[in-house]
Amino acid sequence: MVIDSSRLIRRFAGCALGLALAWAAPMTAAADRPPPTDPQLADLLGEAVANNPELAAARSERDAAQQRIAPAGALEDPMLELGVINAPLDPLSLRREDMTMKMLGLSQKLPFAGKRDLRRAVATADADSVELAVQEASNQLVRDVRVAYEELAFNAESQRIVARTRTALEQLEAIARSRYDVGQAAQNDVLDSQTELERLRIEQLRLTRENTVLQSELRRLLGRTGPPTPINVAAPQLAAGSALGVDSAGLAIENRPQLLALQALVERNTRSLDLAQREYYPDFDLKLQYGQRDRAPDGMPRDDMVSLTVGLNLPIWRKSRLEPQVAEARAMRSQAQSMLAAQQLETRAALEEQQAIARQSRQSAELYQSTLLPQVHASVTSALAAYRVGGVDFLTLRQAQLREFDVATELAETIANHNKAVAEIDLLVGRSVP
Repeated sequence: MVIDSSRLIRRFAGCALGLALAWAAPMTAAADRPPPTDPQLADLLGEAVANNPELAAARSERDAAQQRIAPAGALEDPMLELGVINAPLDPLSLRREDMTMKMLGLSQKLPFAGKRDLRRAVATADADSVELAVQEASNQLVRDVRVAYEELAFNAESQRIVARTRTALEQLEAIARSRYDVGQAAQNDVLDSQTELERLRIEQLRLTRENTVLQSELRRLLGRTGPPTPINVAAPQLAAGSALGVDSAGLAIENRPQLLALQALVERNTRSLDLAQREYYPDFDLKLQYGQRDRAPDGMPRDDMVSLTVGLNLPIWRKSRLEPQVAEARAMRSQAQSMLAAQQLETRAALEEQQAIARQSRQSAELYQSTLLPQVHASVTSALAAYRVGGVDFLTLRQAQLREFDVATELAETIANHNKAVAEIDLLVGRSVP
């Protein structure tokens, strides 16, 4: 059979141009404006932030850290003393000796000036660090939900693509069978189409199993404990917000809670170092005592007595106790500073990587939508028309149909990759729910 290749090329070019123009116009307009926020995703994010047990545990830790601030700067409890002093034993008497008295005492320990403020500053910085860690945990939860949602949306779209491709292959099988019945096609055309249909059924089984796993993971993030209920997702669409300015790394350093928490940790360890150095100064122990004396054996009254003393500890064991404490505090501050520097570098590198992924994915998705997918669709239409009249063989038609399946799947995966990269960028620059 002689195939008029020029006629096929002209037919394919005409179909491709028409479909490309039809697809490109709405897609170009859509690229100029951000897509609407998915209300289903917004509801899921709110549910996760409200119900996730790990985030609830982090909030409880934050509340506990806040409660440690006031006690850190408080004085120790005063000591109350009751007793009898200078009582003779043989015989026991409270009146025979002039110095025998019943004593009531009150003592209070007073730290050296500035120690209480430093202890309160250490606890405050620690609480600030925990508070920022809770914000980072919340942002990470939002990121995880968005990533799981995009993976679930990609899975659902893949199932729809498989279903459409199966329907198309079933139609091709029917055409091949009808042509085989009249002697215009080989039996191998029918067998090939049946083989591809079985492969798609296997792919659909894999996607169904994967959907179950993704649904379970998303329910875990949402904190759902009831009977499993399916979570519906919208069709994939490009998320807005991937474009950042040249100082995106500076934005991340200024706003990401994880980095701010490490800065608070540096501040906390700096105050701990100041406190350790302040331990070289003594603390004081203030005591007030009142002694009540009974009358003498001859009935003469005795005056009551009052005592006031001030004691202080002597911080003389510097080599064995104080200097190691200062060295430990200095090492902890150095560690926190190094951790902050390392995390800033890691955040910068991750941000550059995710921005590159987001830009490449968006550009690829727009090319898929405006050019490639319309072209392969036109190729299928052209090949189908040619096959009906014997212009191409069944292998060419089947390859065109499967190429459209591959391109549609790649488009859905590219959109998912873009949206997951945007979710990562929002985490890195400290954005919460978009």
